[in-house]
Amino acid sequence: MDDLSGKHLVVGMSGGIAAFKTAELVRRLQDHGATVQVVMTEAATHFMTPVTMQALSGRPVFTDQWDPRQANNMAHIELSREADAIVVVPTSADFIAKLAHGLCDDLLSTMCVARDCPLLVAPAMNRQMWANAATQRNVQQIVADGVVLLGPVAGDQACGEVGDGRMLEANEILDDLIAFFQPKDLAGRRVLVTAGPTREPVDPVRAITNHSSGKMGYAIARAAREAGADVTLVSGPTALATPRGVTRIDVETAREMYAAVIERVAGADCFIAVAAVADWHVLNVAAQKIKKPAVDGDEAADLSLRFAANPDILATVAALPDAPYCVGFAAETDDLHANAEAKLARKKVQLIVGNHAADAFGRDDNTLTLYDANGRTQFERADKLTLARRLVREIATRLAAARR
Repeated sequence: MDDLSGKHLVVGMSGGIAAFKTAELVRRLQDHGATVQVVMTEAATHFMTPVTMQALSGRPVFTDQWDPRQANNMAHIELSREADAIVVVPTSADFIAKLAHGLCDDLLSTMCVARDCPLLVAPAMNRQMWANAATQRNVQQIVADGVVLLGPVAGDQACGEVGDGRMLEANEILDDLIAFFQPKDLAGRRVLVTAGPTREPVDPVRAITNHSSGKMGYAIARAAREAGADVTLVSGPTALATPRGVTRIDVETAREMYAAVIERVAGADCFIAVAAVADWHVLNVAAQKIKKPAVDGDEAADLSLRFAANPDILATVAALPDAPYCVGFAAETDDLHANAEAKLARKKVQLIVGNHAADAFGRDDNTLTLYDANGRTQFERADKLTLARRLVREIATRLAAARR
């Protein structure tokens, strides 16, 4: 995906062993459409060479503020003027201190002070350096000055110790940068999303479930978070990674999902019910594994299951006295328009998003049709994240109109 198409990023490198992650980040930024200019401190060159970073970025690397390749010898001005952002990866304790106090003793620090574009930093240091009172004061200062902090996290460190100060992985920084450039249409909003299948037990080893992969729900949770929302994701069983910055609650059954949603829906501005929730659960769940009976030939074994209806999560939330803006999903095998419009009326929600089950489950792309009181809106085929971002923008517009 070209999430960063048209973006030009200056990637600054200060000294630290985490510099090896910067090499991967530079390549991945370009895979997503960005152009990259690398600027290194002298300390950074002890961990990665400028030649390596030039090969990865496809551009000459700058290390000296007096570099004569700039006609006016003002690399600290010229390199940042066309940049959409500067991101310093890794950012050492020393470089954070420079930023906090406006010190300009090399090209990278001077460029950061002289910039007119956003500055993001990914700290990387020993746990004691991160916890040091001076470092924490400096971090608070640069955040107050508008610098965006990416991490750090806790984990194994090069010194052999474990604790806070470990730099984010390249893919995490990439996700954060993509999110940074997304419009913040849902800033200040709280969004609750359900995703994935539910699984209803038959016995301790068997369950009834469906083909939902959870991909659409997870893409919507990510898109809502990118748009600035505080997002909680209630998820049935999937193997998908939790989107960055999203709070995830894992459940198995429809009744567990219902309880998790009801517990967390208060104060939500929007509820997006993407999960493929089982309509029924088994009443006579066996305490032990049901053994296959001995039968002759192809004779079918007789197994009787009794079912009871599961609670309707979407309809329950929509009927609350202070209900959020409710969005439901309808995955249909036939008569999509009629079934989706019937669901819109039956659930008494503001918006239903419809798609064909065969076109949705397990795929990385599909089409969507939006149904509301005013009719239908068609989204053409695209990957799920692109569709999720379009849907989030639609929801944000409707929420803003409702507030007015």
